[in-house]
Amino acid sequence: MNAPLKFDSPVEHIRTFHRELTDVRRDIHAHPELGFNEQRTSDLVAAKLQSWGIEVHRGIAKTGLVGVIKGHKSTSGRAIGLRADMDCLPMHENGNPPYKSLHPGCMHACGHDGHTTMLLGAGRYLAETRNFDGTAYLIFQPAEEGGGGGRVMVEEGLFDRFPADEIYALHNWPLLPPGKMGVRPGPITAATDEIQIGVRGKGGHGALPHLAVDPVVISAHIITALQTIASRNVSPVDSVVVSVCSMETSQLGAFNVIPDAVRLIGTVRTFRPETRVLAEQRVREIVTNVAAAFGGTAEIDYRRGYPATVNTEREALFAAKVGEKIFGKDNVQTDGEPTMGGEDFSYMLQARPGAYAWLGQGGGPLGCFLHNPGYDFNDDVIPLGAGYLAALVEESLPIK
Repeated sequence: MNAPLKFDSPVEHIRTFHRELTDVRRDIHAHPELGFNEQRTSDLVAAKLQSWGIEVHRGIAKTGLVGVIKGHKSTSGRAIGLRADMDCLPMHENGNPPYKSLHPGCMHACGHDGHTTMLLGAGRYLAETRNFDGTAYLIFQPAEEGGGGGRVMVEEGLFDRFPADEIYALHNWPLLPPGKMGVRPGPITAATDEIQIGVRGKGGHGALPHLAVDPVVISAHIITALQTIASRNVSPVDSVVVSVCSMETSQLGAFNVIPDAVRLIGTVRTFRPETRVLAEQRVREIVTNVAAAFGGTAEIDYRRGYPATVNTEREALFAAKVGEKIFGKDNVQTDGEPTMGGEDFSYMLQARPGAYAWLGQGGGPLGCFLHNPGYDFNDDVIPLGAGYLAALVEESLPIK
């Protein structure tokens, strides 16, 4: 085998095909696909990988696929996994870029089009240079946005078939400017649980409330009491969010009718498993007992969602060290606060040590944050993200 190609930085080499990657990203953006239906995206990814001589394995978690790249040497016997998500959100795009979504009600509002493209860029670089000792697995995952594609890939034997020793993922972050990144040991995103509460009373005339059992009043007290979980049940130095985000009554439109029932929908977010258990227990107790105290009844459907995404310490520190080489020491944030958002990369981190990192892309509060109908991925950061992913492989699997 010929000697591996070496460059001062993967970023500079990837810049030579930045234009092509931008075209790919915008093509994916124009053709968004929902979870487990990313057939066109999966076909595009497979075709690109194969054109660069990368071994492709398809059909895991339906539309998921894995690219396998062998390094110039394989004496280390080690392997590293890099993961990108491919699905879009069920949203209508309000912006008007030339590559605006062609599928009404579907939009890449979280940057998964950019994540997929950056991993493709890293794959092309690694296939061309192979400046590492071991194996790189490029994991293109379906259905991150609520479908749990990460969980399905693990359950279908992802790490049995592709035994990575460690696993990494990169997500764009509009709150950081381009040229910066963030990573931290420990929790970085929260567990995401869903609550659906049905409150039942006795309907009646709004002018004669003493003859009714008002489920609206009961619901108001439940909503207020749920906030005591954070303020009175969980340690002030721990974190929990209980948000009731939707309220619907069984009687709409009449100003003088007390309804029979109210439906509440919300979410519970936690980092620590013990806090997650406590929060669920208290939600159930509060909902049931508050309703009973007012003469009504309540049922709760508490659905466990993604677990917290927890970076292992060694791999998070390693990810930061690699970031310093790519972005510069002053541009790597290691003390940032975790977010209460959720991420199904958590399932992969339960199976393997690794780290989930933020890539600055700009936007922030004055622009568009993630899941905004006007959001768009910043193509300028493609070489930075792709180069960083490639550097993780080269630094983790060095040729000695």
